[in-house]
Amino acid sequence: MRENFPPLKVGDIDDAISFVNYQPKTRDLHETAKQEVHKVLGTNHHFDSSNPDSFDEWDTIRTVDAIGKIFDAMNVFLGSVGLVTLGLGAIGIINIMLVAVADRTREIGLRKALGATSRSILFQFFAEGAFLTLISGGVGMGCAAGFMALLALLPQPQGFDTPRLVPTTAVLAIGSLAFAGIVAGLYPARKAALLEPVEALRRE
Repeated sequence: MRENFPPLKVGDIDDAISFVNYQPKTRDLHETAKQEVHKVLGTNHHFDSSNPDSFDEWDTIRTVDAIGKIFDAMNVFLGSVGLVTLGLGAIGIINIMLVAVADRTREIGLRKALGATSRSILFQFFAEGAFLTLISGGVGMGCAAGFMALLALLPQPQGFDTPRLVPTTAVLAIGSLAFAGIVAGLYPARKAALLEPVEALRRE
């Protein structure tokens, strides 16, 4: 203690200490342990242990809990932003696929007239929506990885690490995007599959 935390303003006292670390047996007992330490110090040094101004104290457990609440709030906020982004992406996919169905109405009618089943039409547009989603997710992830690589080339302030692409997070992000695209593509694909061949061929 004297080597790492030298005592200050204690005169000629050789065995003085100015800093004490202690740890409760379990996390649940941290308040109890703190009160016991206060009582021991108050008894040994003749001051009121209930007075918070008697000595400086840093409760690391309380600090960790406070920081944890901040990070939990950030996770909720960023998760909400992610859900909104996925929702907007799903709406965009629905619009794109509905336009594709409208533009290819005659093609759908011709395919069904030649023997294509509703299931094959459904699978075609369903697969197109999923493929579109995966491609866009891959391009976005590639751009993010490239941006992180550029940041790594810049001088970093002390105490700050360069953002890194975590493989599990990348897979989870693309998987979530693919799921949103698959769900979003169901309605346009079903609409295309239910078109009557005669009505589809009559449309211009």
